[in-house]
Amino acid sequence: MKALNKISSLAGKHFALIVIVFSVLAFMVPSLFSSFGAYITILLGVVMFGMGLTLKASDFKLVFTNPIPVLIGVVAQFSIMPTIAFIIAYSLKLPAELAAGLVLLGSVPGGTSSNVMVYLAKGNVPLSITMTTVSTLLAPIMTPFLLLIFAGQWLPVDPMSMFISIVQVIIIPIILGLLVNKFLPTVTSKSESVLPLISIVAITIIVSAIVANNKENIATAGILVFVAVLLHNGFGLLLGYYAAKALRLSRQDQRAISIEVGMQNSGLGVALAAAYFTPLAALPSAFASAWQVITGTILASYWAKHEVPNDTKEMQPLHDPFSDAEDLSK
Repeated sequence: MKALNKISSLAGKHFALIVIVFSVLAFMVPSLFSSFGAYITILLGVVMFGMGLTLKASDFKLVFTNPIPVLIGVVAQFSIMPTIAFIIAYSLKLPAELAAGLVLLGSVPGGTSSNVMVYLAKGNVPLSITMTTVSTLLAPIMTPFLLLIFAGQWLPVDPMSMFISIVQVIIIPIILGLLVNKFLPTVTSKSESVLPLISIVAITIIVSAIVANNKENIATAGILVFVAVLLHNGFGLLLGYYAAKALRLSRQDQRAISIEVGMQNSGLGVALAAAYFTPLAALPSAFASAWQVITGTILASYWAKHEVPNDTKEMQPLHDPFSDAEDLSK
């Protein structure tokens, strides 16, 4: 078990590199990974089950005790990201499949790896966990609704079928995980340290399968997709941060909301794109799986060097990673 714990910790630290290495391998030798495409939904269910195992009743406490930051964060999540995706898709004149895939990436809830990034950034971790949980629970309604509004012009959207799929792939596994955590806490505590490794393996296989099955599309549209994902993630981090700052939330809250808004559940994006659109539409989410971990790690490392007081009310001068040129020049 100690060996697995060490491997899990090591994999967590190098998650982005692992995804990139296996993506390159899948591109070079697609036959090794193409068959895994049939198991994307199951693998995502495993990841969500693992999320359910880590949830506790206290994770919902902020919704009732301090709902304003949660509300601001969730509204930012489901307004900024799909809107930015729509604008980028139009500005870059993306093909229909890629445009719908980028909007899909912007319409899914926050990713679970964001909680780790917020912790590393010394942000408000309880807020991050609560935002991830609430946005995930809202996903069966919000994701199909947003897709119908923003992506319906490019590809047909079946909101009811998508609602059912998200419930099956996301909500049911999370509920099962919660039940196991409640009634078999000993089993959960023993496996807790290995859960990140399981999630990393599952997400890596999902991304590798998409790459393997889209080798030709990546060769022709890879740069365009990368630019779109880079802009989408960057604006998400930036606007999430400034939305929280404009509403005078604490600096810990600003960090949490920035990372939560900027990091999407790309695994869900891949699964839904493969099931309801085309394999090509899954590329933005597949690219985002690696890229948002890289940017999240860089931003978290910067913020970790600029620790702030644990004060949820007072707004003090902030070391701003996006506009404080003075600090960056020292």
